Amino acid sequence: MNTTSVDQVGCIHTCQGLEVDHIGILIGPDLRSEEGRLITESFVRSRDDRSIRGWKRRRSATPATTDALTDRIFRTAYCTLMTRDMESCHAYAAAPNLREWLRE
Repeated sequence: MNTTSVDQVGCIHTCQGLEVDHIGILIGPDLRSEEGRLITESFVRSRDDRSIRGWKRRRSATPATTDALTDRIFRTAYCTLMTRDMESCHAYAAAPNLREWLRE
């Protein structure tokens, strides 16, 4: 067992295709829960996220299609990260409502 792995940090791009014994996920403000539904927020996503590059321009032309696409990208990224573990997954959500939703 690699005892220094607890000090390692990665993202969706560095974790693709990997399986780890334990994983910790930090869920930012781009995902929250309202009335039991998961809501994604493109406007609070990091400007450095290349997976949604150009979404503001696309959204001005096709808002519904762009919102659906960014929603799917966000959900897929978090789902991918949450399924990399072989033994345990620990998650912390920035949004209090999402933390409660995850506990349930």
